[in-house]
Amino acid sequence: MKTTIRTTVICIFSLFFIQTIFAQSKKFKADNVYYSRTDTKVLNLSNEVWKKILSKELYQVAREAATERAFTGSLYQNDIRGTYYCAVCGNGLFLSTAKFESACGWPSFYEPLRTKSVLYKKDSSHNMVRTEVLCGRCGSHLGHIFDDGPKPTGKRYCMNSISLDFEPLVAARKIGSF
Repeated sequence: MKTTIRTTVICIFSLFFIQTIFAQSKKFKADNVYYSRTDTKVLNLSNEVWKKILSKELYQVAREAATERAFTGSLYQNDIRGTYYCAVCGNGLFLSTAKFESACGWPSFYEPLRTKSVLYKKDSSHNMVRTEVLCGRCGSHLGHIFDDGPKPTGKRYCMNSISLDFEPLVAARKIGSF
């Protein structure tokens, strides 16, 4: 009995701790009136508006298309089941079931949550031609897409961790059971 209670307490604490690390803070979400996990209406806001809302680091990556250093992002090695949202506006982007280990240094997925979750734009920066991936709701920079991913799509959505907000899947339990 004591072991069951201890295990339950550890599980609840772990879920809270994981959620705190990966998800944007509740204060950020409260202060950002444009953050919504349910609204899919396209946002057309100026960078001046976003600059007042976002942290310096998130602004640089999401609005100025900077890239976080490889192997440093908090979600790079995340293997917990859940959903990945845009850290800027809350738009649903990827499911953990589409995440795979690519050894590129950034979280990688083979398909988006919905067709309209993301947008694509030609990127000719840094003397390369690539396809940039943007949030389909707010237009924020998420990363790039490459044609070297696994089946079934053959795509690798190489995303910046800072541009993602992760929500762990909480397993449903029967009432009265532990």
